[in-house]
Amino acid sequence: MLSIDEIRNDQDLLDNINWEMTPEEAVRLYLEWGNNWTRGNFVIRGKEDVSYYFVVNTWGENPVVYLMRRNSDEAKELAELELPENIKKNFLESIGNNKGVYSIEGDVRDWLKKELLGS
Repeated sequence: MLSIDEIRNDQDLLDNINWEMTPEEAVRLYLEWGNNWTRGNFVIRGKEDVSYYFVVNTWGENPVVYLMRRNSDEAKELAELELPENIKKNFLESIGNNKGVYSIEGDVRDWLKKELLGS
């Protein structure tokens, strides 16, 4: 697994992160190919088409952020990042402490961008 420093220092990877990708959109694009024409201009043609994006996974004892690499063949976790305590608490409250896989938004996205991009 990549560390936050390794991600921060890999400009090619940073340039290819899709900050707007959601887990639902990734499934629609890569696993439900028949729906691709209905939204956007991004069309999946084969295994060489890849997206990098973040998700928050709350299935474990503590929520974690995963950097995902998805193509039509697989979804691979490239990094597992621990959320700061205050962001973790606020995020869990915002989802009613439910288990699941969530897109990054709000405080989580702001924290990641600050950590990785300095913005």
